[in-house]
Amino acid sequence: MAETDRTLDRKLVHIRSGAYRGSDFIIADAKDGDMGGGASVAGPEVDEAGRPTGLMKPIAAYRSAMKAMVASGLIDIMLMSLSSAEALIVENAFADTDVTPAVRLNDTTDIWGFRGGAYRKHAAKPFRTARIDRARQLCDLGLYAVTFYNDLERDVAALEAYATFRDEAGAQGMRHFLEVFNPAFSIDTGDAELGAYVNDAIARCLAGVASADRPLFLKMQYNGARAMEELAAFDPGNLIIGILGGSAGTTRDTMELVGQAERHGARVALFGRKIYFAEDSVEIVRSMRRVVEGEAAPVEAVKVYHDHLQKRGIRPVRTLEDDLAVTDPVLKAEAV
Repeated sequence: MAETDRTLDRKLVHIRSGAYRGSDFIIADAKDGDMGGGASVAGPEVDEAGRPTGLMKPIAAYRSAMKAMVASGLIDIMLMSLSSAEALIVENAFADTDVTPAVRLNDTTDIWGFRGGAYRKHAAKPFRTARIDRARQLCDLGLYAVTFYNDLERDVAALEAYATFRDEAGAQGMRHFLEVFNPAFSIDTGDAELGAYVNDAIARCLAGVASADRPLFLKMQYNGARAMEELAAFDPGNLIIGILGGSAGTTRDTMELVGQAERHGARVALFGRKIYFAEDSVEIVRSMRRVVEGEAAPVEAVKVYHDHLQKRGIRPVRTLEDDLAVTDPVLKAEAV
């Protein structure tokens, strides 16, 4: 299947034209965690009795989950490290599917989450491991990430690194989407809310970028309804908003996040741990689709998910009552 003849590109056309419907919502499975978490990415190994062994699962377990998700047909993008992309594409995992493979093309230091590491206590430094030309041999879509700190020297360095990346990506025919993290620690934004600062930083970052070099869409933290609505309405033909998932949380957190973000203007969800650490990764994505397509409210979607687990004989991590709790403070104000 041609690179530009998959669900991602068809949905982007609908979204940009103003003809968006819930069925056009884009879901990406973010399985690039080895770029930050290293050998711990696949989670703890357990024995036959379900007890932790003290070791971590091998990368093969993580890649097996990727292949299962691609085969499900429920996602539009599979985001991977370059090494995982090579492994899956050699196995023809994307042949005859509508799923677009994508590669993380930079790994700034604020995503380094090693066991015992302390990198997230510091502002990110620009860094890239993956070579764009190698990635382009596998796919035509990559992720680039930046973080803004209201620090002149750091933010200029981040923007200059992004400009260099855009030049190289354009020369290689590599499209990209842009991830904008909230800082991992508090920064001074005066009287302005962090969401407003991040919105302004994004709009300024892209204002001078020609259409040929712009990201297809954003991946960013959900900073509440007001901030999402503001950015989504700013330049909807050119700026498509996507949300990142963050920590695993409860199933209700997952459903509320995707539901609230979509309701306030997001058109893409790029979730990693919320999918991978669910009891049934495929079913959690199916439930997300029910919410964004208006088939179920978040509470109902959680109940249907638990009913599925019971029928499949899968033991849930939490009781239904506990899994219906909203634990993310940003989501509590509008939880329905």
